[in-house]
Amino acid sequence: MPEAPTVTLRARTPADLDVLYSIASDLETWEERDPGAPGPVPRQRYEAQATAAATSYRDDVFFVVDVDGQPAGSATLFAFDALARHAEAGISLAEGFRGRGVGTEALRQLVDFGFTRRNLRRIHLQAVASNAGALRAYAKVGFVEEGRRREHAWVRGAYEDVVIMGLLRDER
Repeated sequence: MPEAPTVTLRARTPADLDVLYSIASDLETWEERDPGAPGPVPRQRYEAQATAAATSYRDDVFFVVDVDGQPAGSATLFAFDALARHAEAGISLAEGFRGRGVGTEALRQLVDFGFTRRNLRRIHLQAVASNAGALRAYAKVGFVEEGRRREHAWVRGAYEDVVIMGLLRDER
């Protein structure tokens, strides 16, 4: 059996932009990553947005998912609520890294960071209902379905539910 890859979360470097841009501009997986309307993403616009996000004073936490020394995607905590101590998690992976447990391990590390280092008491996330692989990975980490937004997303020609999942620090 092949050895499991080493998954780590780290800061973004300029060398990661090609992989991150390829994920952001992938129209085949758009609806799994972005609630907005799909469309082409010019490289210049992507780089400007990435630079603006990296230099803003917002609380968002952006990690590159690294697999055996190679950038594989991103893991993010955003939409922090300082009073209620919760945030939303997001994760996206390049095609060759999906379905190998990379996302599950990256999400475990992101959750640990959020609860231990940012003193969150709750982390939530969402996914379109047809993204079965993501929903399985989230459940493996301990997220539970809290509800659905029925027919909330337009996905490849049909309306789909958006599944809302959450994890409390005490449930880990």
